[in-house]
Amino acid sequence: MIASALSGRQGLPAAARVVIKVGSSSLTGEDGRLDVNALKALTEVIAARRAAGGQVVLVSSGAIAAGIEPLGLAARPADLATAQAAASVGQGLLVAAYTQAFAAHGLRVGQVLLTAEDTIRRVNYRNARRALARLLDLGVLPIVNENDTVATDEAKFGDNDRLAALVSHMVHADAMVLLTDVDALYDGPPAREGTHKISEVNGPADLEGIEITSAGSAVGTGGMVTKLAAAAIATGSGIPVVMTSANLAAEALAGKDVGTWFAATGRKRSRRLLWLAHAAATRGRLVLDDGAVKAIKDGRASLLPAGIIAVEGDFEAGDPVELVGVDGLVVARGLVSFDATELPELLGRKTSWLRAKHGPGYDRAIVHRDDLVLVRRPRR
Repeated sequence: MIASALSGRQGLPAAARVVIKVGSSSLTGEDGRLDVNALKALTEVIAARRAAGGQVVLVSSGAIAAGIEPLGLAARPADLATAQAAASVGQGLLVAAYTQAFAAHGLRVGQVLLTAEDTIRRVNYRNARRALARLLDLGVLPIVNENDTVATDEAKFGDNDRLAALVSHMVHADAMVLLTDVDALYDGPPAREGTHKISEVNGPADLEGIEITSAGSAVGTGGMVTKLAAAAIATGSGIPVVMTSANLAAEALAGKDVGTWFAATGRKRSRRLLWLAHAAATRGRLVLDDGAVKAIKDGRASLLPAGIIAVEGDFEAGDPVELVGVDGLVVARGLVSFDATELPELLGRKTSWLRAKHGPGYDRAIVHRDDLVLVRRPRR
């Protein structure tokens, strides 16, 4: 049974809590500058939702774009240092614009800046979750953005799409709305003649044969690939998604047939397992034989020493690691019970031998099934 109460888009008007993500391209003009009128139009839609009794968390890009003009830049900076400077200048302008726009509707906003590290580390994750929950309890509308000023290229969410999916799970959202610069998902480039809009996606099979671009706009970094990845994270955790353009946000929230509806495909996971599946930075790899791969995939078994062929990386007990087959494909992620330096002696050994040689502490699973999540392979 899918955990979400929403069986279709017609349930969106009654959704108690919604995460809305808007990209840079929806908040800026052709010149790359922040479009205050576009921002105000979005705040009016969100204010109407709040007036109707619904809670909203807004995940908003736009800090770098907002900093382009004040710094006298001709376009979005390509180098990391200048992009960080633009984000530092632009974030204040972006939140100030939101504060003024929402104040006109009697709403208070709170800024929440997150980095990938805040979802990778459990303590940071719990702190972010508590902060968001308290803001909502106090009637404040949280405005979440990636902290681009300190984020590195190696540890970024991907134009806030993935961040929005993780925040949706973090706040127990009933649905996620992805607002972009196209009105829906199409089976090819929308401008090309003969392409068709896809109204509903009920599972990975519905995405087979679709031509998807990874390129973003001139002021944003995310393309359709990041949005589909975010939708997969959310729907796989029991949270349905609507993707459409910002100018159709009101219609989407009203449950009208706009954009693309991604049905929830999985159960709501524990926060720890969602963190492990999508946010945790793995510290190493365990290479498994075919028997161990089959046992984990089919039987949801724990990983025992006998099924491990090789160990890669430098990790400690409790760290996240990838479990891969001999073909190099990732099968699962899990929390390892031993340090990397302890494992070579254990490889291929039966638990009875380990217990006899080292004592009862060494007959435990390398990765217990309760600390393991399967990794879905994308369809091609």
